[in-house]
Amino acid sequence: QHIQSLSQTQLRVLYFRGSPCVFSTAAQQRSTGDECGPEDPRDEPKHPLSDCALQHKAIKLEEQVRDLTERYRKALADSENVRRRTQKFVEDAKLFGIQSFCRDLVEVADILEKTAESAAEEAEPSNPNPTLKKIYEGLSLIEAKLQSVFAKHGLQKMNPVGGKYDPYDHEIVCHVPAEGVQPGTIALVTQDGYKLHGRTIRHALVGVAVESQE
Repeated sequence: QHIQSLSQTQLRVLYFRGSPCVFSTAAQQRSTGDECGPEDPRDEPKHPLSDCALQHKAIKLEEQVRDLTERYRKALADSENVRRRTQKFVEDAKLFGIQSFCRDLVEVADILEKTAESAAEEAEPSNPNPTLKKIYEGLSLIEAKLQSVFAKHGLQKMNPVGGKYDPYDHEIVCHVPAEGVQPGTIALVTQDGYKLHGRTIRHALVGVAVESQE
């Protein structure tokens, strides 16, 4: 009642003097019914980061994202390169895994070819021996079949006569006079060369034509 009897001016004076609890009017006290007390700490204002600090943090995050993205792209590229090299290695292993075997087979083909040539010389019309003729025909069929099997597996005989000398495919064993052929071309073959899927597995032994010196 004493507080209610105070005038408005007296209430202002008490407020500025540090009175712990002052109400401007008695009506406010009755309407709220709240007592003065300490403020809720949850209502204290927070202190957010400044715009400059936020901008700096955003820049650092963007740099980290770019760095991680670049590392990810490099990792993908390295993985793709490894996959391609592995695939190429597997394909080469499939294609050239029989390379040593083919080298041995072409030596058998050489023997068969020379034998067939010898039989052909013996089975000339001047020699009417039917046995030699049958042997020659049989050897010719075997040789043709063998070359067909070679071609099926990518093994092919070179035919360098009349072509240019290539050190990757040919090995010079002699020089012959250039009679009717251009100097530098291959005039004869003493041993056939072979390629496996385009890769030379045995060089052809050749004779190269040269200009005759008078």
